[in-house]
This record gives sequence, structure tokens and C-alpha cells, in this order.
Amino acid sequence: MTDTQVPAKKHSFIRRFFGWMWRHKWWSGIIIVILITGGIWLYLATRGSKIEYVTVNISRGDIRQVVTATGEINPVNTISVGSQVSGTIEDIFVDYNSHVKQGELLLKIEPSVLQATVDESLAALDSAKSQLTLAKNDYNRNKTLYDSGYIARAEMEQSQTNYEQAMQSVKRAQSQYERAVTNLGYATITSPVDGTVISRKVDKGQTVAASFQTPDLFEIAEDLTKMQIETAVSEADIGVIKEGQNVTFTVDAYPQKKFNGVVRQIRLSPTTTSNVVVYTVVIDVDNSELHLMPGMTAFVTILIAEAHDVWKTQNSAFLIRNFKNIIPDAPEDIKPEDHMAIMRDKDIIYITYTKGLTTPTETQIISDEIKPNDKVIVGRIGQSKSSTETAARRRGPM
Repeated sequence: MTDTQVPAKKHSFIRRFFGWMWRHKWWSGIIIVILITGGIWLYLATRGSKIEYVTVNISRGDIRQVVTATGEINPVNTISVGSQVSGTIEDIFVDYNSHVKQGELLLKIEPSVLQATVDESLAALDSAKSQLTLAKNDYNRNKTLYDSGYIARAEMEQSQTNYEQAMQSVKRAQSQYERAVTNLGYATITSPVDGTVISRKVDKGQTVAASFQTPDLFEIAEDLTKMQIETAVSEADIGVIKEGQNVTFTVDAYPQKKFNGVVRQIRLSPTTTSNVVVYTVVIDVDNSELHLMPGMTAFVTILIAEAHDVWKTQNSAFLIRNFKNIIPDAPEDIKPEDHMAIMRDKDIIYITYTKGLTTPTETQIISDEIKPNDKVIVGRIGQSKSSTETAARRRGPM
């Protein structure tokens, strides 16, 4: 047989096959449909028998549990200096940012009205003393006459009463005079502490009215090297805040610099803002470099706890409520509360664990059964509505 005869036989066989199919169209169609249906069924059966799981990685590293908040930076002790008397401001001796000492002159109120009151009170006191001298002499004279039997007892007693009333008048006039002198002293306002003037609320020539309440003239920060932050922490986070915890914060004025602080006080008086209950946490700050200024907004991070070189994974790994909804052959006595489903070398194993520190995205896993490259099973591919998704919606974000 020659080489040219082999292709001729092949072409003849193919021609006869397609000729047979053309002559038996119905049988050919049925056979093709059967083959296609069988192939699809085999593919689906093979695919359905193999379950593919959704997993998240377990990694090793550091984890920090923190609470974030914002607050305003202010001096630890700020004194408002006011005036107890009314009048026109005659002169101001300090300005913004002035450093003052205790007892240093800050402001003087025009004293003429107050001086006139002192003079009037002094005149009233002198008059009362003169009346007292007259009443005393009259009483002594009448007492001598009464003892000698020249006047009636009633006349002597009247002179005695006049004398006692004159003494009370002198005391009253003395008190009014001292009050007037004291008010005159209030016209000269001095600093009650050593500090820095951070606010001046009046100008020269302005009238100060102290009729109903003491008007504020200055605000003096006692020590700008020691500041504090009053930050608002929600009731969901306040339970983990403790006095003495370390704090880091930043301010817009120095975005690349981190400042440090310490939680000093957790105030027990809550406030409600937009239906959220918040508590004030006071943080002490060292401002020895004087970078921080009163009124700055601080973006605070309070360190609750931290752990180094531990196992951790995404929070989604803890949303499973029932292994049976994801792993069909999961044991009945294994519960997600204290067990994890781990994919290890294509095998599913269950390990016991305890939750450690938690952040908004990650949670520490405490377990001696974890090995490198382990992955946590969190779902199944093709699952329409997994139990993890339903549980997550019911519980809300972690």
C-alpha cells in the first residue's frame, strides 16, 4: 500500500460518516442532545461534590487597643479677674500675653466717685462721734442729778438710751466708712496669681457696671507649661478608660508631631449630644516647649492595652454563629463561641481559642493550636445568605 492510499481511505470514512448522519437526522440530533446533557450533568455533579470555602488569614504581629476622641486644649488653672465696683476705666497696665506677678497692677478705675463716698462716710462718722460725745455728757450729768434726787428716773433713763443709740450710730458710721474705703481699694485691680494674660475684655475709657454681676476684665493662665485636654468619650468606650493610661495626640498646627499625655480624671457627670451619652475625660499634658496654645483642638488616642508578636485575624472571623450553616459535616458539639474552623493543608480542623485585644479591624487570638499558614473559614462560595452575614447585620459593627 502506498502513502497516497491512506489519506484517501480516511477521507472516504469521514465522508461516509457525515453521509450517514445526514440520512438519519433525527437519530443524530437525539444522540447529540444526550451527549450534551450528560456532560452538563457530570460537570454539575462534580462541582457540587467539592465545596470551596471563604477564608481569612491568621498573621503574627503587634496589636493595640485604643480609644480615639477629640478635645480642646486649655490651661490647667485659668483665673477670671473681675471688678466689684462700677466706674470708668482710667488706665490699663497689661495686654494680651503679658507675664504678670501676684499683686502686680493690672487696671485702675477712675476713683472720684468712690473717693467722694469715702469722704461722705468719714463726715458721717465724725458727726456720729460728736453726737456720741454729747449723749455721753448728757447721760453722765443726768445720772449725777438723779443720784442727788433732782430729776426723775425717767429722764435719766432717756438720756441713757440716747447715749447707747449714739454708740450704735458711731459703729454703723464706722462700718460704712470702712466699706467705702474698701471699695476705693477695689478701684485698683491687681493680679491674684503669677501667670500669663490670655484674654483682655475691656479697653481704656470703657465703663464697668458691677450692679448685678461681677464683669470679667481679664483671664490669666497660671502656668502655660502645664495644659489639659477635656475630651468627650462615649458610654460605649468609657468602661475601658482608667486613670493613669498613656495618651498620644496631634494638633493641626503640628501635623507631623505627636504629643504625650496621661489620663488624670474621668468625670462622672454625663452629657447627652444627639442621643449619645458622653463623659468628660481630663488629660494632663506637658507643654514645657510651649508649642501648644489654649483653644487648640487635639485628636486624642488613648492606649488601653497592647500586645506584641501575637496571633491575630480580621474581625469577620468571629461572625459565624453555627458551623453547620457553612460546613455540612461539622460536629454537633463544636460551637463557634470557643472553637474556630481552620483550613490547614486543605484539611478542616477545629481548634479552641480565646479572644484577646480587639481593634475596629482585628482581634487577637489566644490559642496554642495555631500554626503558620492557618486560615480561618468564614463562609462558603456560592452561599446565598450565610449565617455570618445575617449575624453581622443583627449585631452591627464590632
